[in-house]
Amino acid sequence: MCGRLNVTDNPAVRSLCDQLEIDLWPQEGMRFSRFIRATERLTIVFEHEHQRIARNAIWWLLLERDHGQPNGRFKPSRYTSFNTRYDKLNVPRSAGYHAYRQHRCVIPAAGFGETQKKGSRLHYHDLVADQSAPLAMGGLYREWHGRDRHGHAYTETSCSVVTLPSHPKLSNIHQKSTPLMLSAKDGSLNRWLDSGTKDPALLEDLLTPKIRHSLTVYPINKPSLYETVGEPYTVAPDV
Repeated sequence: MCGRLNVTDNPAVRSLCDQLEIDLWPQEGMRFSRFIRATERLTIVFEHEHQRIARNAIWWLLLERDHGQPNGRFKPSRYTSFNTRYDKLNVPRSAGYHAYRQHRCVIPAAGFGETQKKGSRLHYHDLVADQSAPLAMGGLYREWHGRDRHGHAYTETSCSVVTLPSHPKLSNIHQKSTPLMLSAKDGSLNRWLDSGTKDPALLEDLLTPKIRHSLTVYPINKPSLYETVGEPYTVAPDV
């Protein structure tokens, strides 16, 4: 999966948030944008002590101190980590190993973008989920604790999207990977969020690529311009 998400303020995203029964919302409000890039902030939902919490997080799992700033805040590290590959989740020294067991989250989204290189050209596609079946990306989050120059404690939150092998239906759009897509309808979303699940074997079946939503695919010229360059088409959910 490439590093861009569509989190527009539409009925599907709001419906999903209602279904999640979120107890605490970020003070600055939920982050909405048609084009959220990796390293920017997006809204995640996680479960802690039986509470569903929404929080705005940096879309880059590994952070480091920004020594160039007087307050010493955290910034994205030099190690690419906006995605966490499924085959790294059970590698003890990997960035997502402990988060997979203790800090799973979901990212409400209207859709996502993919990039495919064919020859010397890049081809871009936006995929938008049917509003009748709200889409959530399965992800991981981490918390980073520090003190500002006044000695006040603060917490920064980071996140990543879990990526799976490429799905055959999407291989012409992106050959390398597919994001973990979860749905409230089949129970996959609540299973992923359940903070009581510590044994990764109980989630292993979710790491098989599956399309749980009807997706409309739009060929576009550039993600930042969003001008269609071909006819949209529909990818049906798996049975």
